[in-house]
Order: sequence, then structure tokens, then C-alpha cells
Amino acid sequence: MAISSPAAPAPVSPIKAWISAFRPRTLPLALASIMAGGFLAASHGHFRGSVVGLAALTTILLQILSNLANDYGDSQNGADSVHREGPQRAVQSGAITPAQMKKGMGLFGALSLVSGLLLLWEALGTAGAWIFLAFFVLGLSAIWAAVNYTAGSKPYGYAGLGDLSVFVFFGLVGVCGTYFLQAGTLPLPVLLPAAALGCFATAVLNVNNIRDIRSDALAGKITIPVRLGPQRARVYHAVLLTAGLVCAVAYVLLTYRSPWQWLFLLSAPLLVRNAAAVWQCQDSMQLDPLLKQMALTTLVFTLLFGLGQVL
Repeated sequence: MAISSPAAPAPVSPIKAWISAFRPRTLPLALASIMAGGFLAASHGHFRGSVVGLAALTTILLQILSNLANDYGDSQNGADSVHREGPQRAVQSGAITPAQMKKGMGLFGALSLVSGLLLLWEALGTAGAWIFLAFFVLGLSAIWAAVNYTAGSKPYGYAGLGDLSVFVFFGLVGVCGTYFLQAGTLPLPVLLPAAALGCFATAVLNVNNIRDIRSDALAGKITIPVRLGPQRARVYHAVLLTAGLVCAVAYVLLTYRSPWQWLFLLSAPLLVRNAAAVWQCQDSMQLDPLLKQMALTTLVFTLLFGLGQVL
């Protein structure tokens, strides 16, 4: 009796392939720092909706650029192999060719640049040429960081510097930059919630890297979990969550005006739950839902923290 071979999977339509490559579930996390900067500016009477809107658009475009570059870079450098535990990527699966992905990266790089220039024009106008130039250079740095995380000849993500980049751009730059572009000034305490968002965003990356620790090590991608080992990487995860919460508490203590400012503490059980689940879960595939949970927890924290500042 002949044994029939399993049916080949149906080809993915180009539109679905590109949408999947954009990784929509990462976009709310990218917006968290912009939201926090908007809430903090509003709490000090400096909210400008047009600036926050353009900052959000620029951030979304940069995040999509980063996701496309990550898809391309990991496929070229060997991290997206048969050993990878996470979902299959677009270039890895053949749904999008490397040449097509490079064109997509070029498109979103250009869109990010245009959106960033519109943001700076709306926020700064013709005043403060040096400030305009400084933010323009910062924007170019963000585009470089988005592309060279895993792509390029020497991707810094393969040297374990991804955590630092995420902390800086998803935390300090996102929150402080959004605040400054609305207010024209930056009170030092704003660095604390910016650091909190940076810690939580880094924790999302850490869950991802714990999940992929085996395939990353085989590909020579020396992430923090690869350096620390799986158990110490879980300790590092708990430290990141604790540090983020401590930064938020410190900000409220320094700027206390109302009990509503403690509203963000309602997200603390979610952070504890995520830390405990990451510690207990030893199966790489079971870590994937915890990555999404951490991203959503960061969004919940941001909304509660922000509302607490403006109420």
C-alpha cells in the first residue's frame, strides 16, 4: 500500500507575508515610551497632540524597519535556522526573498527619516538650529541602530549589545525625547520613568533571547542570556522588572502631588507573575506567550502610570 506524503503548506500571500514580517505585536511596546512622554508632558501642562502623533508615527516606522532588518539579518547570519524555537521568519521561510526584504528596509528607512524630519519641524520649527541638528543626528542614530542590530557586517546584537540599545531607545530616548519636543525642557526626574520603560522593554527582549538561547549560541549570536546561561538570565529578568518598578516609585516620591500617582502599582502583580513564570518555565517554546505577556504588561504599566500623573 502506497503511503501518501503530507500535503505541502499553502503558500502565504505577499500581503500576509509582509504584515507578518512587520510583527504587529511588537508595535504597542514601541509606542509605550511615546505614550509615557506624552502623559508626563501633559501632567506638566506641555501636551502637544501633533508632536506626540508624529513621534508615534516615527516610532512605528522605526520599529517596522528594525523588525525587517532583524528578519533579514538573522537569516543571513544563521540565527534563523532549524534550531530556532520561535515562529518562522519571512526570509527564513522563503515567503519574502532577501532582495525584497532589503528593498522593504530601504523604504521604511526613508519613511522613518521623512517622518522624523516632519516631527522636528512641527516641534522646533526654525528656532534652535543646534537642537534641531542634535535631534536629527539622534534620529539617524535610531535608524542605524534599527538596521544594524542583526544586519550589516558587524551586527551589535551578536555582541550582546542589544539590551543596551533597547534600554536607550525604548526608554531614555523615547520618553525624554517626546517630553522635550513638547516642553522644550527636560526635568531630571523624567529620567526615572524613562529608565523604567527601558528596563521593561529590555525585559521583553530578554524573554525572547532566553527562548532563542540555543539557536543563538549555535549561530554565534552572543546575547546576554547566552553569556549568562539560562538560569542567571532569569535572575537578570527579575532584576530588570524590579529596577523598573523601583524607578517608577522613586519618581512618584520625588514629584508627589496626588494618591493617583500610585495607580501604576496595580500593574505590579502582573510583573511578579511574569517574573515567576519566566523563572519556572524551562521549555523554550512555552516562553513565547510570556514574551507577549511582558509586552502587554509594559503597556498596562504605561497607561496606569500615565493616567496617575494626569488625574
